[in-house]
Amino acid sequence: MSWLGIWWHDEVVYGYKGPLLLSFTAFVITFVATRTITRLIRAGKGPFHDIDNGGVHMHHSTPGVLILILGAFMAVGSPPLSVWTYVSGVLVGIGASLVLDEFAMLFRLQDVYWSQEGQLSLNVVTLAAGCVGLAAVGVSPVKLDRLAESSNAARLVATVWLVSHLTLVVITALKGKYPMALFGLFVAPITWFGAIRLARPTSPWARRRYSGAKLERAKQRAAAFDERWGPVRRHWDDFIGGTPVSPTPPSAS
Repeated sequence: MSWLGIWWHDEVVYGYKGPLLLSFTAFVITFVATRTITRLIRAGKGPFHDIDNGGVHMHHSTPGVLILILGAFMAVGSPPLSVWTYVSGVLVGIGASLVLDEFAMLFRLQDVYWSQEGQLSLNVVTLAAGCVGLAAVGVSPVKLDRLAESSNAARLVATVWLVSHLTLVVITALKGKYPMALFGLFVAPITWFGAIRLARPTSPWARRRYSGAKLERAKQRAAAFDERWGPVRRHWDDFIGGTPVSPTPPSAS
C-alpha cells in the first residue's frame, strides 16, 4: 500500500478525519473563489457586482457568519460521523472562509478590504488554512489517542513531552513569533527554533527581559529580517489579495 493509501486508511477512515478534511477543502476552495470574484468586481470584469440592499453594502462575511453558525449547530447536534456531520464540515469550512476573508474589516470596524491594513485577512486565512490542513492530514507532536494503550512509563514520557512542547509554543508566542507558534503546535521543531531565537523587540518577552545591548541586537535582527523578507511577503500578499490602496477615511457622523 502506498503512503497515500496508508494515510487515507489510518487518518481519514479510522482516524475519523473525513469531516475535517472536507471542511479544509471547502475552506480553501471558498477562499480562492471569493478572492477571484472580488478581484473581478474590483477590475469591473465579468458578470459579478457588489450587492447593495437599500444603499447598504452587503459584505460576504454576513452570510459567512450565518453559514458558520448553521454548520456549528448542525455539527454538535448530529450523530457522530453521520451524513449531517460531513455536511456540517462543509458548511463550517465555507462560513469560516467567508468570515476570515474579511477579518481585517471586522477587526478595525471599517472598510479596509483593499487597503494595506486589509491584508491582515490574508495572513489570518493563511495561518488558519495551514493549521487546519496540518490537523486534517494528521500531523501532531504526539498521538494522544494511542496513549491509552501504552504503559504507564510511556504515558508519563508523552505527558512530559507534551507539556514541554506547549511551554515552548507559549514562549515562541511571547517572543512575538505568532505564525511560528501556531504552526509549531503541529510541527514541534518549529517551536524549538522559535523559542531559542531572539524575540521581536516589541514582543511581551522583549519588553520584560531585554534592555541595553540585547534589546538593540533584537531591533537590528528584526530590521534585517523585515528588510529581507518584507518585500517577498508583500509581493505574495499582493498576488493573492490584490494591490492595496489607501483606505477611504471614515465619513463624519
